[in-house]
Amino acid sequence: MTVPRPSASGSVLRSSAFHRFRQAAVDRLLLARGTGGHWTGRLSSSALSTATAIACLRLVEEELGGSTHALRIAAGSAWLVATQLPDGSWGDTPQSIGNLSTTILCWSALAAVDDDQLQTGGPQISAGTLERARSWIAARAGSTTPAAIAQALSSIYGRDQTFSVPILTHACLCGRLGDPRDPATWRVIPQLPFQLAVLPQDWFRLVDLQVVSYALPALIAIGQVRHARAPGWGLSSGLRRLAVVPTLRTLGEIQPANGGFLEATPLTSFVTMSLAGMHQASHPVAVKGTAFLVASQRPDGSWPIDTNLATWCTSLSVGALSASGRLAERLGTADRGIVRDWLLNQQWKRTHPATGAAPGGWAWTDLPGGVPDADDTSGALVALAALAGADGGRPAEDVQSAANAGLTWLADLANRDGGIPTFCRGWGRLPFDTSCPDITAHFLRAAAAWGAEGRVARAVAAGQRYLRGRQRPDGSWWPLWFGNQGHPDQATPVYGTARVVLATLDTQGAEWLCAAQSASGSVTSAPGLPGTIEETAVAVEALAAVVAATTDTALQKRALQSVEAGVEWLMEQTAGGTTYPSAPIGLYFAKLWYDEQIYPLAFTVAAVERASRLSERN
Repeated sequence: MTVPRPSASGSVLRSSAFHRFRQAAVDRLLLARGTGGHWTGRLSSSALSTATAIACLRLVEEELGGSTHALRIAAGSAWLVATQLPDGSWGDTPQSIGNLSTTILCWSALAAVDDDQLQTGGPQISAGTLERARSWIAARAGSTTPAAIAQALSSIYGRDQTFSVPILTHACLCGRLGDPRDPATWRVIPQLPFQLAVLPQDWFRLVDLQVVSYALPALIAIGQVRHARAPGWGLSSGLRRLAVVPTLRTLGEIQPANGGFLEATPLTSFVTMSLAGMHQASHPVAVKGTAFLVASQRPDGSWPIDTNLATWCTSLSVGALSASGRLAERLGTADRGIVRDWLLNQQWKRTHPATGAAPGGWAWTDLPGGVPDADDTSGALVALAALAGADGGRPAEDVQSAANAGLTWLADLANRDGGIPTFCRGWGRLPFDTSCPDITAHFLRAAAAWGAEGRVARAVAAGQRYLRGRQRPDGSWWPLWFGNQGHPDQATPVYGTARVVLATLDTQGAEWLCAAQSASGSVTSAPGLPGTIEETAVAVEALAAVVAATTDTALQKRALQSVEAGVEWLMEQTAGGTTYPSAPIGLYFAKLWYDEQIYPLAFTVAAVERASRLSERN
């Protein structure tokens, strides 16, 4: 579909095509609500998740005997074979470019499955599939020797062992690093200090723990299988032996009721395969982890990276529908009540067993494996404020109480640099535990929506100072949890800058967004990159807010032109609001790419709803 391009400045937002586009986008987002009244979304299937899941199920069967999971393993293997890229690699999603971590995991899993199939007379996986993968890995790691693979992974992740050690453990258990029964095979894998898990959680920030805060289950299980297979000697080995039983008990205590650690297939697979690898496949943690994997497989044989982002998707959707200031027209009173009550029910009322997070925060999902985090807490608070505003009058007592608890939770999370981290205060030596601009900006929006007093106000001032200090010389900010796989640094300064500008109306950041717009109208993170609906939409939303608020007439004119061009591009890319192809801009734990179907839709609605205010003002 080609949308006519009105020539006069300002005419795009007043055109009938724009109004049809706006209504179509809003209708589509409203239809995306689930039967429970909230938004669940749908995450992309993941080659990485599928590889770890089939390897785990195979190891569990090998340990326990039987063929309970044979069909699931076969279906997952077939999905992997079908999604291998022509060059022999796999990316995190079917849309992603190949990467070394995922390709090593897939190659290892399929090779191990193929060995089993050959022994049982099952169908053999194509030799070409495995050879193309091996050649691709060898070309990037130098060879497929254990030392070369370990060195290549170390060069990717550095001192952060959160993901490099699990990958090596997976490859070892699949037999790709040598005979896993030989202790010497395990020497290439660093020994994670799982014995530290016996310490109080408040002490973790004081020790040089080379995994991030959310990875405690992997620290325990993967550390234990390495110790069981190659225990070593000396004082450290003795301390590990003493810590085996208490840390296994800790692992059981922090496992969610449904068995899925963080609702994440890879993390749950790594934990469960490690237990199976140390002859603990019948341990209650392994049994529950296996059940989670069985329940999480999709009909096509694949697994997603996580079960869902329901809380995050709902907060984004409510925020998008309220961006025009007309949420009451979009959601009726009864529907607003359903969403409000659902969001209130997602707030954590107790200390989280895995991270030690205090009550008051929100996780990304409504399922038991979620962990309270700053971005989702801010998102829920912004959404609850919009819902309360649409109702008119003072917020209900329970809503106000939840908001106060959430704001206090966020203020207490702030690091010494004034920025807001994702999960835990003070762990900030490794990625995903550090302060980051987009999450800090989201906190500022949440505080502005509810009003900031006392320590919340002090945290706001510190957050503003942090953002000023983290702005790059060109005027941009880089986010932590989003990226662009085509960017030289896999970053998306468009997303980071747009989120900070939306919160602060920063002039230099707005100028950067205008300059980042391509001739087509899309806003891109680096020259020459293809535009994405997600990045362009968040930029349009931020610039529309600048147009409405700035007193700088020159900036207002430039920003309005960018808004109009961006809206035209979005109209074309979505076929007038009827289709929303998603791009893998999401970065999951350890920089794993994902795409979410709700992102392009919710971001577009937020953009056009905020832009519609400009035409109404005119």
